Amino acid sequence: MLDVHRLRLLRELRLRGTISAVAQALSYTPSAVSQQLAVLEREAGVPLLERVGRRVRLTRQGEVLVGHADIIMDQLDEAEADLARSRDEVSGRVRIAMFQSALHALLPDALEALQTAHPKLRVEVEEREPSIGAEMLLTHDVDLALREEYPGEPLPTPPGLSFQELCRDGMSVAVPPHLAGRVREAWSGRTTIRDLALLADQPWILDPKPESPRTWVENLCLRAGFMPDTRYESVDVLSQLRMVESGHAVAVVPDLMWLVHQPKAALFPIPGKPLRRRVVTAVRRGSAGHPAIRAVREALRASVPAELRAE
Repeated sequence: MLDVHRLRLLRELRLRGTISAVAQALSYTPSAVSQQLAVLEREAGVPLLERVGRRVRLTRQGEVLVGHADIIMDQLDEAEADLARSRDEVSGRVRIAMFQSALHALLPDALEALQTAHPKLRVEVEEREPSIGAEMLLTHDVDLALREEYPGEPLPTPPGLSFQELCRDGMSVAVPPHLAGRVREAWSGRTTIRDLALLADQPWILDPKPESPRTWVENLCLRAGFMPDTRYESVDVLSQLRMVESGHAVAVVPDLMWLVHQPKAALFPIPGKPLRRRVVTAVRRGSAGHPAIRAVREALRASVPAELRAE
């Protein structure tokens, strides 16, 4: 009979890419992981791994087995959810991967509500870029992740995950104080995206490649007829804003930040039709019904201002 623990190791190898990465994530030695995978091969009776240079990859039979491991992991999540629903109170631990603007704007109120309603629930939060949230869910490194989707840039939807829209917020162009009057005058009437070219000669601060905010802003600028002069890079929205406030750069920033932080920089809607970022919570499909997961999702939703809340 195949061993569930060893099946998980094989699945982890597919997700993380190397035996060393699996060992580090699960607090094993690489040799212990290799030994367990060798035992799994003997149990399966077919080769599951093949060597490519100094690395290994899954054979076709290994991929087939991982497909079944995905189903088994979903069922284990569902079993944990069923057990949790049988208890009288919401408890346990929920690990969250959350990006900066949501952490600043939504997390404090959500935590306060959860501490009042469910004092035995432990919430742990890591600030992570949305691009890796799905991977962290699939590898069971977190239980819930916040992701963002920009207009015209749909998110990939990996199988095995459940998504729920949390809110939609606008995106604003942040310009240094010395440019505020010029931009206000130029954009005071009816505008189109091509009016963004007013800032073509300015230095910009954007997220590093290949983060989705960087790609989206560059595509906006290309529609306006120019490629932004990106002199500075940072995933930290507050750092981006500081560069704008000090007069060194232009940025595009999410309006969710301004729920708790009033900027000194001048903010303007992106020229043309309103553009809104979509923020979603993602969980593993099998754990979507877990009381603790549902409680965290509900608390995050309640912390969103009514005008931004998804219907």
